[in-house]
Order: sequence, then structure tokens, then C-alpha cells
Amino acid sequence: MAKPVGSLCNMNCGYCYYLNADSRGENARMSDALLEIFIRRYIEESPGPVVPFTWHGGEPALAGLDFFRLAVELQKRYLPEGWKCWNNLQTNGTLIDDEWAAFLAENRFDVGLSVDGTPELHDSYRKDKGGSGTYERAVTAVRLLQNRGIQPDLLCTVTAAAAESPLAVYRTLRQLGTGWIQFIPIVRKTPGGELTPESVDGEGYGRFLCEIFDEWLFNDIGKTEVQLFAETARVRSGKLAALCWMASTCGRVLIVERDGGVYACDHYVTPENRLGDIAESGLASLVDSPLQRRFGSDKFDTLPKQCRKCKWLPLCNGGCPKDRLAMTASGEPGLNVLCEGLKRFFAHSEEPMKRAMALRRRGLGPEEIMAELKR
Repeated sequence: MAKPVGSLCNMNCGYCYYLNADSRGENARMSDALLEIFIRRYIEESPGPVVPFTWHGGEPALAGLDFFRLAVELQKRYLPEGWKCWNNLQTNGTLIDDEWAAFLAENRFDVGLSVDGTPELHDSYRKDKGGSGTYERAVTAVRLLQNRGIQPDLLCTVTAAAAESPLAVYRTLRQLGTGWIQFIPIVRKTPGGELTPESVDGEGYGRFLCEIFDEWLFNDIGKTEVQLFAETARVRSGKLAALCWMASTCGRVLIVERDGGVYACDHYVTPENRLGDIAESGLASLVDSPLQRRFGSDKFDTLPKQCRKCKWLPLCNGGCPKDRLAMTASGEPGLNVLCEGLKRFFAHSEEPMKRAMALRRRGLGPEEIMAELKR
């Protein structure tokens, strides 16, 4: 991921782990020279023929349209013949107007846009710098993108409050009609090591997922994709997880910050996890460096014994290391805070998901599958 303005953002979300993570100035963005170095090196070191660029933040749209126009121009300049770039912009949507939407559509960007379910939940956490809610602006951005032929992926955080209203959250997002929803659990700790009030616990997260799964299973197969459901089905079909937190090891998604610094992971932009500088080192050498290989393998190597014996290990592999803040029953550290919730979801979804997959292999369409599951 590239973060052209670092942690700079025009919002002040109550649960943000990244806001004000650096101090390089309110107007600082990645320089044109660094942007060119990044794009050139990334394309040169990519196996191709599709080179994926993810633009993240903070709020990457603060870099401005001209920045992204230059990025697209540089991509075309350095792409080998027959190759192409795939761009994804992760945004809060508040800066997306029709000019932005037209540019993103013309250049075939995918867009991930943050909407926290219901207006009430969204506005309680996702406020602008003046303290006002941003739900209507986010939804307006969704509609502007849809008018240009882009169906944005909806990114929805799961807080303790959201976990109390799973169906309201899901149905509100479904009504936007984008076809893809990603749920992101909020897990943060206080300096004393306790979960913050907005953090969802395992019990709440499990209940949230199970209620939404039942709603989706009987009504929305083939209409709306939920990332966790799709990834769980993927692993159950014998394929490798595409989500890093579900994989046995991690560390293959580096972060390029606005000053050219390269870091191990989006959640570990810290001095001890700084791998190097894009102006001095190739990305291939950094992702395969001993420091980064150890970072990735630690995900499995530090698993508690309880996890290694768990039935659901192939599905979650202990989850994201950032969430391993709990203790096992025997007092061993490193258990995922969301463990009980994930186990509840995997158990709850196992048989109906396997049944749906079997029906699909027999050639049944979505409506037939849902009718059979209801029966």
C-alpha cells in the first residue's frame, strides 16, 4: 500500500489507530520525485502482467487529483507492453465529487469507501474536524461513484455498539446496492492493557457475524458478497486464504509512507518495523529481507499451544497479530481477543456453507440454492 499523505486526514474518527501517527506537517504529501521512484520500482520488480496499486491513508484523496493524474501517467510510462495497472483508492468519501468520480471511472479505479452501517452508528464515530457526522457525505460519494459505473466496496467497522445491531448494520449497507461489504473489527487497548470502550469483544463479534450470516444465506447469495464469508468459503474449498489475517504467515503487504519509508505492515508503522527507504532499496529486497521474513513467520511461530490444537486453525491461523492481546485458559499469552467469536462463526456457518457449496457444484443458481437452504 502507498500512503501519499501518511496519516493526514480530514476526519477525526473516534476509533482510528493511525490518526496523527506522524508529524510531517499538515500539507506534506509524497513528492513527485518519490512517486516516480515508487511507481517505477514497483513495476520493475513486479512479476506482472497486472500490477496492483492500493492508495491508502489517512485520507489519500487529500493528495489531490493532480497527484493521481500524475500517478496514472507514470504508470503508463513505465508499464511494459501488454501489462496493465490495477488501482484501488481507500477513502472516507467526503472529498469525492463528480470530478473525482469521473477521473476514477475513466481510469478504472476500484474504490473502498468507509460506511459504518446505520447513520446513527456512522455519525457517532466518523466525524469531521468540526465534530459533525459524515454519513450523508459518504452516501453521496457512493451514489456519485455508482452514477459513473463504479460499485465501491463498503468498509464497515464493527464496534461494541455496532455489534448490538447486526441486522440494522447489514441491511443498511445492503440497501446501498454496491454488492460487496467488508467488516473490520475494532480492537484497541488502553495504555493499561484493557480493551477500549469502542472495541468489540469476542462474544459480540461472534453474535454479529452469525446473525448477518443467516440473513445473507437465505436472502443474498449471488447478490451481495461479504468478504469474510467469501474468504471462509474459499479456504473450505481447499484454496489458500487471500486475506493476510487468515493466512498462516503474513508480511507480504508492505507500506510505503509519504516520505519514502517502507514498513512491515499497515498496523506496524513504527520505527522498529521500518525496513528501509524506497529511494535507496528495491521493494523485492525489502519484502524478502530477514527482518520482514521473521515478521511474517512470527505469526505462526508465536501461536499459543491452544491455537495449534484448535479445529479452526486452518481458517483463522490465530488471526491478526495486532489482535492477540488475550491469554489462553492455561495462562499463555498471544490469544486473539476475537477467538471465541470467530470459533462461534466458523461452527455456525460450517454445515450450511458446505451445503451451499455442494449445491453450487451441482450447477444450481443462487435462487435455487437459497430456496433449497430455506426448505
